[in-house]
Amino acid sequence: MTRILSFVRMTRTVSLGLMMGAVLPAATLAPAWPSAAGGQAATAGQQPIRVQVNLVNLFATVRDKKTKKILAGLEQGDFKVSEDNAAQEISAFSRETNLPITLGLLIDTSGSVRDTLGAEQDAAIRFLARVLRKGDLAMVVSFDSDADLLAGFTEDREILERAIRRTRVAGASAPGPLGGSPPGTVFYDAIYLACQDKLAEEAGRKALVILTDADDSGSRMRAQDAIEAAQRTDTVVHVLLISSGYGGNEGAAKKLTDETGGRTIVVRNEKNLEQAFDQISE
Repeated sequence: MTRILSFVRMTRTVSLGLMMGAVLPAATLAPAWPSAAGGQAATAGQQPIRVQVNLVNLFATVRDKKTKKILAGLEQGDFKVSEDNAAQEISAFSRETNLPITLGLLIDTSGSVRDTLGAEQDAAIRFLARVLRKGDLAMVVSFDSDADLLAGFTEDREILERAIRRTRVAGASAPGPLGGSPPGTVFYDAIYLACQDKLAEEAGRKALVILTDADDSGSRMRAQDAIEAAQRTDTVVHVLLISSGYGGNEGAAKKLTDETGGRTIVVRNEKNLEQAFDQISE
C-alpha cells in the first residue's frame, strides 16, 4: 500500500528526511510577545532571511480511512513525497512515536466562550495529565484582545494546572500583542507568537491544541502568516472548535489544521469536549 503525502500536510508519527532545495523566508514582521508573558521583543523592521537547505523533515500520521485508527508498521516504501507534482527523494526514515513532545495549549478567553470556559479548564487539565509523559513539556497561553503566556514550557503539572485555572473571560479591551486595531480576539496573532517566539526554539515533536470558536478580530497577522509560522517550526495545529451558542468559524479552523497536519473537531457540549480531547490524545 502506498501513501501520498502533501508537502505541507504533516503530523507527528513518522519522520521523513527529504532531500531538496528550498528557500525559507522569515516573517516580514518581527514578533513581540507581551512583557507579561516574559517574551523578548525583536527589532522592528528586521530584513527577511533566506536560507538554502538540502534536507527538511516531514512528519506524518497515517490513519485508516474508515476506522480512523493510526496505522503502525509502515515502512519507507509505503510513502511517496512530492512537491508541485515532482517526486522528491526520501533520504532517511524513522518512527518517532516515543519521542518527547512539546505542546502548546492555547485557550480562547473572549466573551464567546463565557458559558464554556469552566468545562474547558477541567477537560484541559485532565488532557494534560493523561498525555504528558516524563520529558514532555507544555505551555499555557490565553488569548482574547491580547495573548498572555500564563505558563512557559514545563513538565510540572501543578504549574500547568494553576495556569489553566487562571484563565478568565476578557473584560475591557486592550491593544493586541502585535499592535492590531481594533482589539478583539487575536486568534492568528496568538498562533503566530506561540510558534515564532516559543516553539521555534524547541526540537522534536511539536503541537498546538487550541480551544476556540476560531473567530478572529483584531489580529495584525493574517491566517496565512499563522499557518506559515506553524509550518516553519514543524508544529501540528489541532483546533477544538467551540461552537456552543455562537457557531464558530469552522472554515478558518479547518484551513489552519489541514495546512499543518492537524485536526479540527467540533465541540457542541461538555461530552463532546471530553471526546475531542480523547481523539487528540491519540
